[in-house]
Amino acid sequence: MSKRDYYETLGVERTASDDELKKAYRKMARQHHPDLQAGEAQKKASEERFKEVNEAYETLSDQDKRKRYDMFGHAGAQQGSGPEGFGFGGSGFGDAFNDIFEDFFGGQRGGNRAERGNDLQYNLELTFEESVYGKEAKLKIPRWEVCSDCKGSGAKSVASIKTCPSCKGAGQMRFQQGFFSISRPCGQCEGAGRIVTEPCHACQGRQRTYRERTIAVHIPAGIESGMRLRLSNEGEHGVNGGPPGDLYVAITVKPHQIFQRQGHDILCEVPIHFVTAVLGGKIEVPTLKGNTVIKIPAGTQQDKILRIKGLGIPSLKSQSTGDQLFAIKI
Repeated sequence: MSKRDYYETLGVERTASDDELKKAYRKMARQHHPDLQAGEAQKKASEERFKEVNEAYETLSDQDKRKRYDMFGHAGAQQGSGPEGFGFGGSGFGDAFNDIFEDFFGGQRGGNRAERGNDLQYNLELTFEESVYGKEAKLKIPRWEVCSDCKGSGAKSVASIKTCPSCKGAGQMRFQQGFFSISRPCGQCEGAGRIVTEPCHACQGRQRTYRERTIAVHIPAGIESGMRLRLSNEGEHGVNGGPPGDLYVAITVKPHQIFQRQGHDILCEVPIHFVTAVLGGKIEVPTLKGNTVIKIPAGTQQDKILRIKGLGIPSLKSQSTGDQLFAIKI
């Protein structure tokens, strides 16, 4: 029986680019993969079709083989191939098949892999004063933690853990699909390599329990809105011995009725009488440390900035501190 034209098999024109060939191959491979068919008859028919699709793309993805095929047909494409008639050195074939593999099996090539726990974020609102001077905060964080009863095994006892009879503890099943030997997670143990016959009562076999934990957090002086603090290993606990994730504390600072932040300085608007502006004098002004008295020079103009050094906001990167600024309003 004569072979179908390779371009026809993939459903592309003879002028198709490498990218168009790859897209067509991915589409056809998904459509005809035997493992995605319902009945045995459909699987058997798909096996032959799947082989045709693989053969067509293996040839057309290799520039030399494609030239020989375009000139001499199927006989030309076979020249220089291995014992089976197909080599696997085509530049795009391996990548395309890996993409298909990832689509089918979710990228899981190994079984019972340790999985890192998820990162968590806690949104913390601070007063203006707390952002300037810092504080010690206690946060209540709900998260998944390793079950204290089974220590993360998911089993009631060690005797409840059995080696999977299907994969013999490997966590993977190997099967031959056309030209390929493929490994995928065992369906019976879901890649764990073991079966829990009696699950832990506390976590119901999930290896983790959901609980609320109180975590102490140091909020440094000088922090501002938009910053995030990272607490390593304070996120959700991992699975199968995987490391925990991190906890991120996202900071929002509530606006103050009087003070505004300007970099490391604190700005406050101060109304004064016209006579005081002309003749000068002393007035009482607010600061975060309480009221104090400042001198108004004679001839002070609208929006003049007066300054008290060192009463501003500490720098997170150095030992310096900003100033308290007073914007004069006449």
